[in-house]
This record gives sequence, structure tokens and C-alpha cells, in this order.
Amino acid sequence: MMMRAEDHLMRKLASLTGAMLLAATEALAAENQSRPARRIVVSLADRKLAVIEAGRVVKVFSTAVGAPSSPSPIGSYEIVNRLAEPTWYGHGKVVPPGKANPIGTRWMGLSKHGYGIHGTNVPSSIGHNASHGCIRLRNRDVEELFNMVAVGDVVELYAERTPEMDDIFGEAAVAEVREAAAAVDR
Repeated sequence: MMMRAEDHLMRKLASLTGAMLLAATEALAAENQSRPARRIVVSLADRKLAVIEAGRVVKVFSTAVGAPSSPSPIGSYEIVNRLAEPTWYGHGKVVPPGKANPIGTRWMGLSKHGYGIHGTNVPSSIGHNASHGCIRLRNRDVEELFNMVAVGDVVELYAERTPEMDDIFGEAAVAEVREAAAAVDR
């Protein structure tokens, strides 16, 4: 008799667990549908990063990309983590958050292990092939980008100009984004 009561309880728990998982899955799907499709596109040749939502360029940032001896990886990745005020670990050193931190004030790790999008303590490197493969932005820019993106967003790194890169990063496209941003600021 005791075994049947335990079986009944286990079936109820299994049924309840299944219902909870289904509800959580539906809630996550609804949340993802309400968010516009977002891509982060990096042109290594132009040393620029664009945030694209629903097929429209929302913002373009100047970047530093990998130096010739440590190039940025080409391909499609995802943001796997986001850290505000990160600690840097490298070359046998640990640098806490602050002005001396080589990765600046924000870190967005990519699915390519060891690579990410981050700030810098050397803003003069922006616009150059100067990093160890990561994508660097000025701290104020990486803080703005950090607030625009989420874990799971796609990050595409392109080595060469393509027609799509011309559409995204061409002078007319960049001027259009600047005009739209200025209109919002007014």
C-alpha cells in the first residue's frame, strides 16, 4: 500500500515539474520574440563595430582590433557573458577594476574562448590593429554597447569588405546613423 502512495506522489511531482518546465519555456520564447533581432557586426578592415536591430544599423563604434601578430578571429560567435568592472588576469598578473585595467570598464565574452569585446586603458589604440585579438572600444563606448546587447546576441567578425559591409560601414551609412543619433539627442 505504501508503494502505491509513493508512486502516486512521484507521478504528481513529475506532472507538476513538466508543467513548470513548459511554462518556463513558453515565457522564454515570448521574451525572445518581443526583443528585436540583434546582430553585432565587426569590420576588421574598417576597425568598426555596428549594432544592427531588425535589419537597421542602430549605432557604429570605432574599435581597435587584433595586431598582425595576434589577429582577431574571423567568424560568427555569440556573447556568452557580460561583466561590469571586470578584473584582468594575464601574464602572471591580476589587475583589479580601475584606471590601470587593460580591459577597461566592461567585458563581453565571446563563444570563441579567450576573446571578447571590452574597454581599454589606452584609448589612443582605437582605430588601430593593436589588440591581442579582442575588439576594444573606448570605455564610454563599451559602456553604451554593454547596455545595448545581451548574452546570446550574435557577433560577426569580417576580415574583408563585402557589399553588406559597404552598406553597413560605408560613409553614407555612417552619416545616416550619426544624423539619427543627433536627432534623438535634440
